[in-house]
Amino acid sequence: YPKSESNHRTFRKGGLNSVPMSLYRVYHQHLLTVGVWKVDETIDRLKAMLPNCMVNEPELLDCKSDKRKLEKLAVRALLKELCGEEKKIAYLPSGKPYLADNSFRVSFSHTCGYVAVAIHPEKEVGVDIEQYGTRVQRLASRFVREDERISVQNGDEIYALLLHWSAKETLFKLMEQADVDFLDHLQIFPFYPGALGEMSAMEYRTEKRQAFRIVYDTHPDYVLTFACLE
Repeated sequence: YPKSESNHRTFRKGGLNSVPMSLYRVYHQHLLTVGVWKVDETIDRLKAMLPNCMVNEPELLDCKSDKRKLEKLAVRALLKELCGEEKKIAYLPSGKPYLADNSFRVSFSHTCGYVAVAIHPEKEVGVDIEQYGTRVQRLASRFVREDERISVQNGDEIYALLLHWSAKETLFKLMEQADVDFLDHLQIFPFYPGALGEMSAMEYRTEKRQAFRIVYDTHPDYVLTFACLE
């Protein structure tokens, strides 16, 4: 199972391209844009990058740790890079984020040392980033279906398991449904994991029985998945 060694990659139909140095990675698929930011800055440095940021807004004031505050500021910095300007983030009662000016649909995720943001001008989006680690092996029975086992058995089991978990987190964010069971309601169809690719999925929680295509990328530190509603 090959792991990505590239510092900057862009997912396109036509291949990989370099990206601005301010982003760790950026991906474009039609109107969908996804960025990954490696959080090396201090809180003060990120605040300096966000002159219009509401540093006293409740979301930041309620952070009980510097680590959490750093993640939230990094999300805003990355969002600014992708949108070209600072954006005010608001939240629905469900906790789903949206932009106050409704210029893009958005989704955020974070893991140890990285944050990810997905934006689309029209369609709902979902993104998830998960730190590489063996803990996922102990939890596999909670989210991997029997008919998904063939996928897990190909390549690095840890990466395959993380991709299944991350993909289902992305689907959960897209669906906006309560009481979604990762075993009963979400299925990832068998695929042969590579460094960068796509997987097919289906949800059984709604009457629509929607199908999805999920883009994934792997890295020595994490796996990333993202998708938008068709």
